[in-house]
Amino acid sequence: MSRLRSLLFAIFQIVFTPIWAVLCCALFFLPARQRFWVIKQWCAANVWAARVLCGIRYVVVGRENIPSNSHLILSKHSSTFETVALSSIFSPVSFVAKRELLWLPFFEWAFALASPITINRSAGSQALQQMVAQGRERLAKGFWIVIFPEGTRIKAGTRAKYKTGGARLAIGMDRPILPVAHNAGYLWPKGVWGKTSGTITISIGHPIAATGREPMELTVEVERWIEAEVARLGDPRAIPAAVA
Repeated sequence: MSRLRSLLFAIFQIVFTPIWAVLCCALFFLPARQRFWVIKQWCAANVWAARVLCGIRYVVVGRENIPSNSHLILSKHSSTFETVALSSIFSPVSFVAKRELLWLPFFEWAFALASPITINRSAGSQALQQMVAQGRERLAKGFWIVIFPEGTRIKAGTRAKYKTGGARLAIGMDRPILPVAHNAGYLWPKGVWGKTSGTITISIGHPIAATGREPMELTVEVERWIEAEVARLGDPRAIPAAVA
């Protein structure tokens, strides 16, 4: 049943994504925030399809910790789910991504119109300066900035070394970090197959000040909170599904 549900969801994405991408590209002339609203509908459609086709729901705890103004979000990355869910919880959002992602067809073409912060990894030390400059511009427009400090999706139940780029960006912009933990990787693992019904929990922590901090020290504090919260949330497959 899990493989059948995953297949149905994959078919949905194959059919819907190119249509949505063409629509987004046709609306390139809209201001950034209005473009994001259009792009956000792809995220909402995927959340809907995950619920209807795969039985995947989600709940959010810690909404009271969300500040009134936009911050830098550092999130656990074990699934594709958090990328679509965060776009609904925080709006508008700008994801920090490697520049090469913008060269792929359909989804990435539309993603380029969502005002991401792109990294040129070959730029060396100048990459951070580019990130800070783009980050300040996005914050001025009211965008939340999302970065995954592990750098790539990590299998649920495991962890990878957190990179200091997110902390350096927060320090450079003098903006607090909002940590986010979740257990999405158990229900929506990397790859086409394996989606399992259940309820994902997304947990939002208190903002962590970046002013006057050292990058490594700040990174360690964020990592400790996120990983402890991920461990506390546990595997949702062991918990009866609830209505989100």
